Amino acid sequence: MSEEKVVRDDKVPLDSSTNDEVNQNAGHNLKHIALISTLGGLLFGVDTGVINGAIVYMATPQELNLSSSNEGLVTSGITLGAAFGAVLAGRLSDRIGRRRLLKYLSVLFFFCTLACAVAPNALLMIIFRALLGLAVGGASVIVPTYLSEISTPSIRGRLVTQNELMIVTGQLLAFIVNAILGNWFGHISHIWRYMIGFGMIPAVLLFFGMMIVPESPRWLVMVNKLDDALDALKRIRPREKDCKDEISQIQDTLNQESEIKQATFKDLTTPWIRRLVFIGIGLGVMQQFIGINIMMYYGTTILTQAGFAHNAALIANIGNGIVSVIATFIGMSIMNRVNRRSMLMSGIIGTTISLLLIVLISAFLSKSPLLPIYVVLCTMMFLGFFQGFISPLVWLLLSEIFPQNLRGLGMGVSTFFLWFANFLVGYFFPVLLSAVGMTWTFLIFVGFNILSFIFAYKCAPETRGKSLELIQMNSSTATLPGLNRKINNLIWVLTI
Repeated sequence: MSEEKVVRDDKVPLDSSTNDEVNQNAGHNLKHIALISTLGGLLFGVDTGVINGAIVYMATPQELNLSSSNEGLVTSGITLGAAFGAVLAGRLSDRIGRRRLLKYLSVLFFFCTLACAVAPNALLMIIFRALLGLAVGGASVIVPTYLSEISTPSIRGRLVTQNELMIVTGQLLAFIVNAILGNWFGHISHIWRYMIGFGMIPAVLLFFGMMIVPESPRWLVMVNKLDDALDALKRIRPREKDCKDEISQIQDTLNQESEIKQATFKDLTTPWIRRLVFIGIGLGVMQQFIGINIMMYYGTTILTQAGFAHNAALIANIGNGIVSVIATFIGMSIMNRVNRRSMLMSGIIGTTISLLLIVLISAFLSKSPLLPIYVVLCTMMFLGFFQGFISPLVWLLLSEIFPQNLRGLGMGVSTFFLWFANFLVGYFFPVLLSAVGMTWTFLIFVGFNILSFIFAYKCAPETRGKSLELIQMNSSTATLPGLNRKINNLIWVLTI
């Protein structure tokens, strides 16, 4: 889109064909920018999914000779780093900008991935995976933030959830690369180094991509770079008048936010704040303890224990990735048509049944030649329910339940506990698998699913069709310790 056509809008009326062209170009630019920025989500998926196939080769005596404990640390070290990366990324992006931070994260992705690919021993591998987690955690926060700040209200939900789709697409891509390398070069013991090294390719694409996308207009207005904000908006909005109006709206919003007293850890003594933050923590921990990452990190290991040959398990695991992508598409399309609580609890019922079937099958059909087929069907069923019903909803609820003055504290704490729970699951699964076997390990996760259902039934809020503006309005007119009793009542109403 040429700048001339945008400037003309304030001076000479455009004919309908020119209007269509301007709108179309702005839409294309926005889609391209969203695609480039969600390469951060793709990297998230690749770097968490690649370990699924690489860990078996890596653990052999001639390579890193991993114990079950070290296997858990190599796998989950990335999520421990992500917990801290997610907490640090928000404040850092406010200082240097969303675009620049994503560019720096792409460099961290590249060099930490390279370091993991050439790591000579388990200790260095664990350290480099944890450092890589800083980039993963940072991307998990900054990419959705950037997408929400460049999008228009009508497409914001679709653009932000596109990042979730790119994450599962990255995991599927990692599964495919693992299967290709494992089947063609499986006789090479260090083939895992090439599996991990594949993650450097999207890191390079993200680095160069961030050189051509604009900075977040909202951040530019925050640092009083209004001319730069106008230039950035001209690339993704059809008319200059719309750009100027949006800058004015951003300024008004920032002025309102500056008048709101932001919550701190001291404010957790306030009952309604403490309750909301605990709900956020519970949603994050619940999402992980349901067991999604035993499938995404150890899917190949599970299928091998069920009876698949390793090469066949690598191929079968692609089916898990395909189901995840399809289910995410379905979840994105129905989440605004179905009540949040009903959708969430239905998903947990589905994952519980899936894990219970794996327990029964592994206990009573251990000698059956069809055991591997039954297990892979159950894992696909689990992933379908989780990725379609639970995963996108948890992130959506976390973005909805916190009013403006509580969002920084609430999201920061909730995301930290989500990633830490992810670490615990990733670390203890191989330890449990080695100690008590597949049947009892999955039975433990059945118990976690039952506890998750109880939590969702008792505490998960119903936000569909309900506005949280009343919370924000009241919090902007009262000091946090003395908020009106009506706000506390509203928090309870949301869970009915």
